[in-house]
Formats: sequence, structure tokens, C-alpha cells
Amino acid sequence: MNSMPPRMSELMLRAWRARTAIPGFNIPYLPMMAPVVRALRDARCFGLIMVARLEWTKFSSGGIGPIFDEYQKVKDEDFTRLHLDHVPVIDEDHLTVDYVGDIGEAVGLGYDSVMVDASRLPLEENIAATKRIVDMAHAKGVAVEAELGAVLGHESGPMPPYEELFASGRGFTDPEEARRFVQETGVDWLSVAIGSVHGVISEKRTEKKVQARLSLERLDAIREAINITIVLHGGTGIRKEYIIDSIRHGVAKINVATAIRQPYEALLQESPERALEAVYAETLRVIREDLELEGSADIIHPSRPA
Repeated sequence: MNSMPPRMSELMLRAWRARTAIPGFNIPYLPMMAPVVRALRDARCFGLIMVARLEWTKFSSGGIGPIFDEYQKVKDEDFTRLHLDHVPVIDEDHLTVDYVGDIGEAVGLGYDSVMVDASRLPLEENIAATKRIVDMAHAKGVAVEAELGAVLGHESGPMPPYEELFASGRGFTDPEEARRFVQETGVDWLSVAIGSVHGVISEKRTEKKVQARLSLERLDAIREAINITIVLHGGTGIRKEYIIDSIRHGVAKINVATAIRQPYEALLQESPERALEAVYAETLRVIREDLELEGSADIIHPSRPA
């Protein structure tokens, strides 16, 4: 008899305890999913296939149902799970979102984990919204990620100069607020703001992303306060030494979007086949060179012989 595959919450705990990480690759265009899965398999890296709400409202990933259906065609559960990334309560255009309906649909379909993002709300309201999703998702055995602090880059309009943001600590997650947030919500993973930025979604989204740094001191303080899995959003563009150090300091999930989206968009009109190969090649490069996570599946989910 085959045993049930481990749940995402257990796999993330294994990564966290081993001081390794699970990369999450955002899929703004459904054809990108297959080459990302192939790259994870070929690199023996355990990773998440992820789609955020903005990727079906501002790109063309279709929606929660089409994403799930596409994943069923290409998944390899020795190396992948499906994660619903950012579903905001208030979106990047400052509009109210039916976040309970969206996340409830994903939980009902069988997504392995979900993210509610109420980080644009005051702390009390963020806690209440997150707790509502945690109660709903945990009843179905689904892990929940939330965000505290402000990982900038998804808002409309230009960002302030990066060095000004970093020096001021604007939007950085407060460790004591994080302690209270985790205690009162029961969330599984927490996305924190320690210097990274999201990739732009405006008409200038082809531009090279700012090179970000991370405050490892702030990361250490948050880790000691909450003692649960920490997530780093905006992984593209962070200097490699900071990425590697962040994993050693307790980050167990790193989101990557811009690095694999831009090569696809650059080649799509010229050759859809070359665009897909570019996604595969860049995903492999990120796993092997930027994140140094090749072979991580042998630690996190050692179910298939090498």
C-alpha cells in the first residue's frame, strides 16, 4: 500500500529544520508551468509552483481553476506542490478583494497551501483576516502563509529610491508585532519585510530589478520572536550572499518571479518554443547558482532514488 505524500506543512518544517529552503516559482503564464516543473525535477530540487491573484488579473494565468487544472497535467509530487500566492485583502490598486472566496475556492480544489495578504491593513485587522483564513484552511489540512510588514514593489507608481527605503527600515517587520501576530493567528509561515522588493507590474516591468539587500539582524530578531517558518518574497535581484545567509538564518521559502518571467516575455513573440526553453534554463540557473539548492529534494522529500 502506498503511503500518503507528506503535507506541505511537514515539508516546510523539514526544510526549516535542515536550514535549507524551498523555492517558490511564480507562474504568470500557464505554459511556463511545465518547464519549471521539469527544471525542479532535473535539479532534484523540491519547489512550489505558485500563482498569485495579480497573475490572473494583470497577466494571463487564467484563474484559480485553470491553474489547478494545468498543475494536474504537469505535477511531480516528488518535487512539487501547488501554492496559492498573494491573495490580498486590499489589492495593489487599493480595491477590496473577495479574499475569503478566492482562498476558499483554492482550498476546496485541493491546493497544498495558500497565502492571505492583509499586510496593507492595520495590525489588528491583519490578525483578524489572517485568523479567519487559518481557521478555514486548517480545517482541510491546508497550510497558510501570511505577511506582516510591507514588501514593496506591487503598488502602482514609482518606488522611492531603494537605499533610502533600506536605511529608514520603512515597512520592515517588527519582531514584537510578529510574535503577537503568530500567537493570535496560528499561521504556519510568515512572509517578512527585511529589505527585499517585489518585481514591478507596471508598463516598465521589463526593466532590470533593483539589487536589494537584507537586514540579517532584523531577520534574527524576527526568528527568535516567532519560531516558525520565515518566507522571503522578492527573491530575484537580491545579492547572492544575502540569499545564502538568509537561509542559514532561518528563511525556508524563497519566492522567485521576475527572473523567470522576463526571459519568457522577451522571446514569446519571436518563438514560443524558445521562450519555454528560456524559462527552463533560467529556473535551473536560479536553483543551481543563485540559491544553491540542487539536490534539496533528497533532504526534504527523499522518496525517489537518485
